[in-house]
Amino acid sequence: MPSSPKPDDNSLAAQKVRSFPRAPGVYLMKDAAGRVLYVGKAKDLRSRAGSYFLKAAAEDARTAGLVREIRDIDYLEAASEVDALLIEARLVKDILPKFNKELRDDKTFPYLEITTREDYPRVRVTRAPKPRGTKLFGPFANSAGLRGAVQVLQKIFRFRTCSLDIDERNDRWRWFRPCLLASINQCTAPCNLRIAKDDYRKGIHRLQRFLEGKKDSLLAQMRRDMAAASEALRFEEAAELRDQITSLETLDQRGELDTHVQPEVFPVDPRKGLVGLQKVLHLAAPPRVIEGVDVAHLGGRDTVASVVRFLDGLPFRPGYRRFKLRLVEGVDDFAAIHEVVARRFHRLEAENDVLPDLLLVDGGRGQLHAALAALAALPLAPPTVISLAKREEEVYTPGADEPLRLGRHGFALRLLQYVRDEAHRFAQHYHHILRRKSTLEE
Repeated sequence: MPSSPKPDDNSLAAQKVRSFPRAPGVYLMKDAAGRVLYVGKAKDLRSRAGSYFLKAAAEDARTAGLVREIRDIDYLEAASEVDALLIEARLVKDILPKFNKELRDDKTFPYLEITTREDYPRVRVTRAPKPRGTKLFGPFANSAGLRGAVQVLQKIFRFRTCSLDIDERNDRWRWFRPCLLASINQCTAPCNLRIAKDDYRKGIHRLQRFLEGKKDSLLAQMRRDMAAASEALRFEEAAELRDQITSLETLDQRGELDTHVQPEVFPVDPRKGLVGLQKVLHLAAPPRVIEGVDVAHLGGRDTVASVVRFLDGLPFRPGYRRFKLRLVEGVDDFAAIHEVVARRFHRLEAENDVLPDLLLVDGGRGQLHAALAALAALPLAPPTVISLAKREEEVYTPGADEPLRLGRHGFALRLLQYVRDEAHRFAQHYHHILRRKSTLEE
């Protein structure tokens, strides 16, 4: 008869985890008395849970205490990584495991907040939830995963994430310009009153049911709604419900959460950066859509350029574009900026896409004039254009004799640096790809 495991032996749990599926889900670590010590989510249950039984986990100060107490482990399989994230949050809130105890600090970990008392409720990730008038989900252990999940769900339910105070009774909203999320079909544009309040709130109610773990009953109701809409000849509504149902049923095929999330490397609140830019550039409103342009080359060879797009102060990766320049020979940054700006804005105009509120060019006065000349030749109302010179971090603006020297630690300059550095990174990445390809062909 086999002997009982020693008090400090987690070998049975380590053996058990080898039978876990390679699928998304939630794992529950337990002590000798069967109490849940820790709840975690995984996109691959066997791989993630099994990592706790490696030598490195036992020696790591962050996990050593947990590893010493593990005697058993169970799992709950989930349909997708998004489902796993939501299950993890619900279990942690209900069980309050010993090693998840830091999640009890409401001020530290993020929540998903829905502003239920507005005409058109908005959805946001926040670490400081409002005391009333909202529906909260969480707290969540992983802020990046939560933001990724929000972007996945926004493509399905098309809710707004902006901070606008929209009043359906005020007709001025009919003339408001929606942001680029509307143009790529990720928001129903209530800011332009393109959707009735009741219809918008139906979508929010469906989102809430999904977040509450009622996915199966939600899908059943949506199928009934789709059939009713089709029978009543409301074919557009039926088609939209069909697409939402398909997206919910195939969440596991919509990529990993970290491919959707915006990076959280910005050192300050992006909104403060936008307000700061409005002030220093004398704009009528904070620039919701900012694009940054940069050029990369090696001794004049393989010249490329990048355009990055920021929405509400954060990178919006679906709006990134890269260019292999056609007309530039040798080292000529001014000509390169002229070409990429002309091509970028010609395409935006041709496709009736949203134009940026602010265009940031990497460089000094010469690069700024090159961008302005490219825009002047196009039949469109140009955005505000500025350039940021690296050496002294000076901001050049059209018509000004002297550049702006913003506070080194000010929110406005930090946001401009963030856009500039992201454009530079994206351009260099493309340039390296072309160089590797060229080397292999040689």
